[in-house]
Order: sequence, then C-alpha cells, then structure tokens
Amino acid sequence: MGNKGLFGKGLSGRGLFRAASGAVATLALSAAISATLSVSAFAEDTMGLPTDKAMGWQPAGSALKRQAEWFYDDLLLPIIVAICVLVAGLIIWIMIRYNKKTNPVPAKFSHNTLIEIVWTVVPVLILVVIAVFSLGLLRDFNDMPKPDVVVKATGNQWFWSYDYPELGVTDIESRLREDAKDIKTAHAAGIPYLLEVDNVLVVPVNKVVHVQVTGADVIHSFTIPAFGFKIDAVPGRLNNTWFKAEKIGTYYGQCSELCGKDHAYMPIEVKVVSNADFDAFIVKNGGKTRAMIASDAAASAAAAEQAAETASASAAVTDAASAAATSATTSASAAPVSGAAAAH
Repeated sequence: MGNKGLFGKGLSGRGLFRAASGAVATLALSAAISATLSVSAFAEDTMGLPTDKAMGWQPAGSALKRQAEWFYDDLLLPIIVAICVLVAGLIIWIMIRYNKKTNPVPAKFSHNTLIEIVWTVVPVLILVVIAVFSLGLLRDFNDMPKPDVVVKATGNQWFWSYDYPELGVTDIESRLREDAKDIKTAHAAGIPYLLEVDNVLVVPVNKVVHVQVTGADVIHSFTIPAFGFKIDAVPGRLNNTWFKAEKIGTYYGQCSELCGKDHAYMPIEVKVVSNADFDAFIVKNGGKTRAMIASDAAASAAAAEQAAETASASAAVTDAASAAATSATTSASAAPVSGAAAAH
C-alpha cells in the first residue's frame, strides 16, 4: 500500500533520510528568511524611537536588549518558522498524496512506534534547548550589578514621577507636552507624536541604572523597548529592573498597561547624557552628586574623628588635673601630723 512507506510499520531508511533532509533544509531556509527580515528591519529603525512602517525590534541601546534580540531572532524565530513550514508542508503533501482520489483504498494500520518516538523526543529536545538559553537570559536580567544610580519611577493617572532617592532629588513629574498631543502640531514642532514630555528622566551613559517601579493609584507598566524591559508598576509593591545605556541620546517608551482613559498619553522619555551633564542635572534640581556625598561623608568622618580626639585630650587633661589635686590634698593632710610628731 502506497502510504505504508511513511506511516506504516514498513517505514524505510530512505523515507527517514528524506524526512531528515527535508527538516534540515527547512531549518536552513527559515534561518535565512528570519536573518534577512531582522537585518532589513534593523537597518530601517531609528535608535530609541518607533519608526513608521518599520518591522522588527527597535535598535538595541543596551547589552541586555541585544541578548534578547539574539534569543528571538537567532534561536526562536528559525525554530518557529521551521515548525510552521514543516507542518504546513506535511499537511499540503498529505492532502495531495493521500486524498480519496489518489489513494482510494485507506490504510489499515493504527500507529508507527518509531514516528511516535521521534515526534515526542524532538519537541522535548527543542524545548530543552530553548529553556537553557532562556534561563540564562532571565538570570542576566535578574542578577543586577551594583547600581551606580537608583531611580524610582511612579505611575500616576496619567503621568510619571521620578525620584533619585540616594541623590536627594524628588518629585520630578513627567507629562506629555501639549504640542505632542496632536499629530500636526507635533510634526510642526519637530517632536515625536504622543512621546515628547516636559520633564525627562535623565541618566548617565555606561552606568548601571537601578529602576524601582511602583504605582500610585492603578497598575501601570514602565516600558522602554530600546533597553528591552517591561515591568509593571503595581500600587503597594516595588518592582525592580536595571539597564545600562551604551550611547548618549534620547530613548522613548510608554505605559504598556491599560490604566484608564488617558492611558495613551503617559509616555516615557529617557535622556542618556554624559556623567558631567548628569551631575549638573542633579545639582540643578537640588540634589547632591555621589562625589559631593562622598566628600560630605569624608568631612563628617574627619570632624567626628577630630571631635573624638579633642574629647580624648580634654579627658586626659581633666584626669591629670584631678590626679594633681588629689595628690596635693593628700600631702596637705599629712603635713600637720608629721609636725606634731616631731614636737612630741
């Protein structure tokens, strides 16, 4: 019977070889297609900004984002395309080869042990490979290095507020600019529609930024595509993430959790600047740079040490004076007794 060669107990080695060759060719084709799509999309996109009619990811602004892109573009996408092409090809082939017209006598077998083993083991191996790389990526996202800057982002209806708790800067409210609410006025002003804000989140380049995220009223979501993270802002909870921007520039994001009628009007604008510009920003907003804090701490420690030395010296002088007074009192009380004894 014609269909026993693939699904019956008489599965031949030639059939297995053809199936394996087809799977390899499908994987190679899917990898080439996905690589072509990702490269062309990357070439069209603008750093830190969504680009009209572009496809794929925004260009990566951090190492973690590049890792996430590799995981999807070079690992997941070829596997997804290969499986889709293989399954679609099998369905089409079976429809043509084993329809009623070309195969009027149906097969009588019920299963094939080897094929069942293959289609059980192969998906398991694919999932294991995906799990190994995904767990490594999750580890890198969660194992935060020692932060250089700590930023607290609070979602409100419908704006963001930023604090730099360690540097003494608080309550920077970031709202959508009025001229960015309309596409015509935004284009006239040369700013991105629905993305430009009045007060930006400023961070230094090539520094680890620890972002603490919470919500003041309902659930929001703090999302910056160029840095590859999306984290919920939940009232009463402090979620944490981090990034390390590699290039000076402006990077945009948005609230990605439906939070009310003006959900579309609470964008995120991150300005990555040099270390000197970041220190100037902190001082301008009434805070202190890490160098200033370290200097103040050193001055306080020196003052405390000086005070301790002064107190110790004062205590030594007091002890010496007390000892001298005690000695004088003892000598004075002993002198009459000696005189009386001599007269006697």
